[in-house]
Amino acid sequence: MQNSYAVPVRGTQSFVHTLSACWKRPWLTALEVAWRWAYGAPAAALIWYEGARVVRATPVNVGALEQMTVFDPAGAAATLAQTGAVLMPPVLRVLAWLGPLLVAAWVVVSALGRVAVMRRVDATIHARPGAMMALQAVRIAALAASFAVWFACLRAAADFAVSGPIAAGKEPNLVLYFALAIVATLGMFVLWAVASWALAVAPLLAMLRNLGAWASLKAAFRLGAVRGKLVEINLVMGIVKIALIVLAMVASACPLPFESVATPGFMLWWYAGVTVVYFVASDFFHVVRMVYSLKMWRAYEGDGAGV
Repeated sequence: MQNSYAVPVRGTQSFVHTLSACWKRPWLTALEVAWRWAYGAPAAALIWYEGARVVRATPVNVGALEQMTVFDPAGAAATLAQTGAVLMPPVLRVLAWLGPLLVAAWVVVSALGRVAVMRRVDATIHARPGAMMALQAVRIAALAASFAVWFACLRAAADFAVSGPIAAGKEPNLVLYFALAIVATLGMFVLWAVASWALAVAPLLAMLRNLGAWASLKAAFRLGAVRGKLVEINLVMGIVKIALIVLAMVASACPLPFESVATPGFMLWWYAGVTVVYFVASDFFHVVRMVYSLKMWRAYEGDGAGV
């Protein structure tokens, strides 16, 4: 297949074109939203049910939680620690069976959903649900490892800025803790965006080249000129995700100046609406990234991107 571009393709410029093309094909986003929510709605309902059951069966000091205040951070931390110590054993017992169930269901549903979306984008690619499931399991394992590292960073920041000063009889430095937490979170976010490009493109290669999971994963690390474009767009998508989170936070805070006149029902519906808009926007950009990766692979296929 000959390269369809006479000059090198600039990743961000092509991304804007892909963004516009996906905006004009809303059924792609609708299909992405459908399969994600087909999993997410039952999963959220099950988590809510089990969480409520644990809370009802566990003696939690609700009064102490309601009396927490930011003006007494040490007392609030002690209250949260006591509550966590009470809730953790039953929560871990539920997670022992609920966690694997949700992960297994996500692996199956996400593989079938992504195959359906990509086949709608390009009907000539191969459906490789088995390989997609295996690659999705690898991606989940890598994501879990990144969360473990992130949590370890937060624990270290808490020990340095909160627990250490409290143990020494000093006031905890919450400003320093939140600053370290923000730096650690953004750092892990950027690191994941840079390092996860191969995990994102491997499923596409499995469908394009009709490869198994291991072969497509190896092929993802052997790409040629297209590699830089995929890393670039992964960084752009990381920035987009951060922007979506910030916009969701701003939208959630908009009614706060009017909380004296806003009813609890209105606030509940407002937060629900903001959450739905955030998830739909996130799903839209997931579609954009998949279509962009397909476009870049097609563009550079004749320039030695294959192995």
